[in-house]
Amino acid sequence: MPTADTVLTGARVRTLDPARPEAGAVALGGGHVLAVGDGSDVRDWRGPGTRVIDLGGATLTPGLTDAHSHPVWGIEMSTGADLTAVRDLDQLRAALRAAPRTGGWVLGWGLDHNAFGGRPVHRDLIEDSLGGAPAFLRLYDGHSALANGPALAAAGITGPRAFAQRSEIVCDAGGAPTGHLVEHAAMSLVGALAPTPRSAERRARLLALLRDMAATGLTGAHVMDLGDGDVPALLATVEYEGHLPLRLRLAPWCMPGADGDALAELIALQGRGGRHWQVGGVKLFMDGTVEGGTAWLGHADCHGQGTEAFWPDPDAYSRAVRVLDAAGVGTATHAIGDAAVRHVLDTVAALGPRARMRHRIEHIETVPDDQLERFAGIGVIASMQPPHTAYTRADHTDEWSKRLGDERAGRAWRCRDLRDAGAVLALGSDWPIAHHDARQVLATALRPRGAASHGRALTGLMALEGMTSHAALAAGEQAVAGRIAPGLRADLTAFTVDPVTAGPDELAEAPIRLTVSGGRITHGEPGADTP
Repeated sequence: MPTADTVLTGARVRTLDPARPEAGAVALGGGHVLAVGDGSDVRDWRGPGTRVIDLGGATLTPGLTDAHSHPVWGIEMSTGADLTAVRDLDQLRAALRAAPRTGGWVLGWGLDHNAFGGRPVHRDLIEDSLGGAPAFLRLYDGHSALANGPALAAAGITGPRAFAQRSEIVCDAGGAPTGHLVEHAAMSLVGALAPTPRSAERRARLLALLRDMAATGLTGAHVMDLGDGDVPALLATVEYEGHLPLRLRLAPWCMPGADGDALAELIALQGRGGRHWQVGGVKLFMDGTVEGGTAWLGHADCHGQGTEAFWPDPDAYSRAVRVLDAAGVGTATHAIGDAAVRHVLDTVAALGPRARMRHRIEHIETVPDDQLERFAGIGVIASMQPPHTAYTRADHTDEWSKRLGDERAGRAWRCRDLRDAGAVLALGSDWPIAHHDARQVLATALRPRGAASHGRALTGLMALEGMTSHAALAAGEQAVAGRIAPGLRADLTAFTVDPVTAGPDELAEAPIRLTVSGGRITHGEPGADTP
């Protein structure tokens, strides 16, 4: 019998394994779970080199996975002034006056649409605070930005343009750009000119971020992008120099206009990876965001927007999914509005039974009753981010709710309704759109905020499953992850409270005792006893 690298004792082990739901000790070796049971069950796995860790009554669960995050691309997205705490225009102007200049630019991120107090997003509102420096400010949703006059001039933007995808340079009645750039193609015109971190800084910031994520209990993340072309090289360099604190599963983007060659390249990327990262799946977009007017809705929002898909030809999206599915590639489609969700469900339903549990929908911010049971019936995974509810208000005075109207805002983030309808529900943060703290994801699932606060919350067990067993299902990894059982990956999280029974406030602030990813301790410095 081989000996264990590590034995964890003194814990309440919530395995999420139906064969043995609870235990008191776990033996780990070679990056996998060797044994699960009580102290006597794992005693024979100890050897001279085994590290024995007494968890002191902590609750040990399968390792938490953020099912929707952008930790690599997010390094660029979160460059500059952190504007997430800005609540009104006075605070925004003050933050911009104090913001550091990066290569002569003022950069910012995380700006809440509600900070404009109902006024249209316009460069005139900030120009006097910038001292003539070009500015590029990302709004919180990641799908829109505000550029000032010098930044627009640097990009040669003088009026509207046509794009292959649903993007817009917002212009006033006279055709002059307001600085509001909606969706990726428009944003990139200015974003491509803004300073970005150098390679060494990106590596350092990525490692610091992943360590911070591990400190909240995360052992892995489903990364919903492949960033630019050098991301694989970046990750390979990090692993050459050391280790990634989190296991990363990356899904490159498939954008409108992708032809057969582009799809073949995406298929060829599948499985590429290193020790602790791998390309798996493809990310597509069926719409944009409610606040930006680009969510695809069954009927227009209060501004008369939202009646078009991100793909100008929605059938082209369906054809791309068919090609990927035929190659055995799973897809994750950004779909926020009810029409977008319906189209993705229709697309997967047409693939037939072979496509069950291969495809997922991201976000699902508003969904009508008649679509809830289709997720389980068709076998489409729901991937949702409870912290997004914090950008809305219970009285529907926020921009998201006002755009949709009371009826649709009343169907906000229906996590519990989807679970009760039998859907697999994976949970995440969408960092840097919301904070990456896994405890906050769980706590907000237990007590939804804003427009979702009138709906039903997940139970503690449902929330935990959303970041463990259901996250594994969403990645097609249920045979190797998401439970604590012999032979499965040694991805584990030890809470100082029981996440199944703790209240949201207690859970949100509870220290993480230990995080283990692939058998390596990535957070926590517990005392070790001798065998």
